Amino acid sequence: MKIIAYLKLTRPANIVTALADILAGFSVSIALQNKPSFESLADPNLGWLLLSTIGLYGGGVVFNDVFDAALDKIERPERPIPSGVVSRGNAAILGGSLLFLGILAAYQVNELSLILAVLVAIAALVYDAWGKHQHYFGPINMGLCRGGNLLLGISVFPLAFHEFWYLAFIPIVYISAITMISRGEVHGKNLKALKGGVALYLIVISAILALSFTPFFDAILCIPFLALFAFLIFPPLFKAIKLQEPPLIGKAVKAGVLSLIVMDASISAGFSGWETGILILILLPISIVIAKAFAVT
Repeated sequence: MKIIAYLKLTRPANIVTALADILAGFSVSIALQNKPSFESLADPNLGWLLLSTIGLYGGGVVFNDVFDAALDKIERPERPIPSGVVSRGNAAILGGSLLFLGILAAYQVNELSLILAVLVAIAALVYDAWGKHQHYFGPINMGLCRGGNLLLGISVFPLAFHEFWYLAFIPIVYISAITMISRGEVHGKNLKALKGGVALYLIVISAILALSFTPFFDAILCIPFLALFAFLIFPPLFKAIKLQEPPLIGKAVKAGVLSLIVMDASISAGFSGWETGILILILLPISIVIAKAFAVT
C-alpha cells in the first residue's frame, strides 16, 4: 500500500512524458551530428539523461505535494500526504533523493548537462514553493522546467545546444497554456484562461511548423504528428470552454499533459525522421495506461 502511495506522489504517467522530452532533444542533437538515429539510441549518455529526467521530474512533482499538503487536505484529501499514508517528512526525503539522482545522472554526461539539471531542479522547487501562486509568472515558471528538460536532451551534443537553444520556448509556451487551463480544475469558470490556452496551443503548432526554415528540419515529416497533436488537445479544450465545468477542465488538462509526447514526436520526426517520431509516440499508450491507475493532474 505504501509503495503505491509513494508512486502516486511521483505521477508516473507524467514521468513518461518527460522521457519524451529527452528523446526529442536527443533527436535534435543527432540530426546535427548527421548520425543514424537508431544506432545513436545505444549511446550510454542517452540512458543517463533519461535517468536524470526521471529523477528531476519525479522529485519536482513530489515536492509539489509536499508544499501543497495543507491545501490538498481540503481540495484533494485522497492524495497520499493528506490521507496520512505518507508523512510530509518522508515525502520530502523522497523528493530530495530523486532530485539528487537527477543531478547526479546528468553529471555523468557533461558539464552542460549538469548545469541544466541543476537549473531544472531549482525551477521546479521555485514553482512548487512559490511560482504556482503567481498569476503570470506561474505558467512561465512551469514551462521553464519543461523547456530545460528538452534542452537537457539536446545537451548531449553541446554544439547542438548552442544552435537550437531557442527550442526551449516551444514547451515553455505549451506548458504555460496547460498551467493556465488547469487553474479552473477545482472551481471551474475560467473562460479567459481557457481561451488563452487555445491561443497558446496555436502558437506552439505554428512555431513547430516554422522550424522548416532551419536547415535541419523537414516540416513534411512532422505534419502527421502535428495533426494527431491537434486532434488530441483541441476537442477536450473546446468542451471545457463550452461548459467550464471542473471535470471537463480536468480532462482538457490531462489531454494536454499526455499530448506532450505527441508534440515531442513531431519535433523529433522533423529533425531525425518519422522513425524517431514513431518511437517517441509509442510512449503515448504507455502513459495513457499508467494514467488510468495514477493521477496526472
